Amino acid sequence: MKFATTIEDQIALLKSRGMTINDEGKAKEVLLDIGYYRLGFYWFPFEKTYPQKGNRRAHHFREGTTFEDAVSLYYFDHDLRNLLLPYLCRVEINLRTFIIYHVSHFYYKNPLWFVDTFVLDNNFVTNFKNSYANSIINNVTIKRHHQKYPKDDFAPAWKTLEYATLGEIHKLCQSLLDITLQKNIAAHYEVRNIDVFNSYINTIRVLRNLCAHGHNIYDLSLQKSIKAGNIPNMKGDEHHNLVGSLQVLLYLLSKISVHREQDLRKEIEELLKKNQTSNIYSIISYLERIIR
Repeated sequence: MKFATTIEDQIALLKSRGMTINDEGKAKEVLLDIGYYRLGFYWFPFEKTYPQKGNRRAHHFREGTTFEDAVSLYYFDHDLRNLLLPYLCRVEINLRTFIIYHVSHFYYKNPLWFVDTFVLDNNFVTNFKNSYANSIINNVTIKRHHQKYPKDDFAPAWKTLEYATLGEIHKLCQSLLDITLQKNIAAHYEVRNIDVFNSYINTIRVLRNLCAHGHNIYDLSLQKSIKAGNIPNMKGDEHHNLVGSLQVLLYLLSKISVHREQDLRKEIEELLKKNQTSNIYSIISYLERIIR
């Protein structure tokens, strides 16, 4: 069991492991602001045993490692997350809108198709009803609907699904009993294989959640491999890392707005240029593949 340590103890420990701290006053300020544990994700690449974890991790730093290096990597990651979020949200909103529109018109006589076991599998319907009762119904718009229409068990799809999570929207798409509908949704983004499309949406979901909740993404390692499909030049580790995830984001953006795809490439290029002369560039330079 480890116990809480003071800022002074944390600085002493980092120095004993070979890290140079040029301004201890500033380091104290940063540790109180960001936290020792969170910053640990950013000095990890500077350790001699990187990328080893567990008992094989020695925690000692390579010669020349400074506290400022870890902080620079932290702020690069912060800037990258903030850069990506608007584009991830663009994909999420586009996907949500198309599914609501397409399926609602397919079942145009059934505005509550999202809780119909003739449309979606039983597990999804059961789980979504629970989500509606415990979460969605608390949104002001949905409350107003039930105040106006007190006999309705649910608000119609175009209202309700605006408040579903991206994970729920993805699960809904996978749970459609009519495979033609699933294929049509994937085909809208020029993806022929449903499994490939589901892999892309899951990748967007994971990346979006990590960015929204402030997790480190520069060393992203996905649990589920990305299926190449419409991105045939994806190779090796890219099926699990940030480069592969960004390729998926850029691909989907290109089917929504070519200009937004170009904007994202340009912003990534500018962020890399901003850090090109820093000591962290050897860690982040692999992202150059996105802008080539």
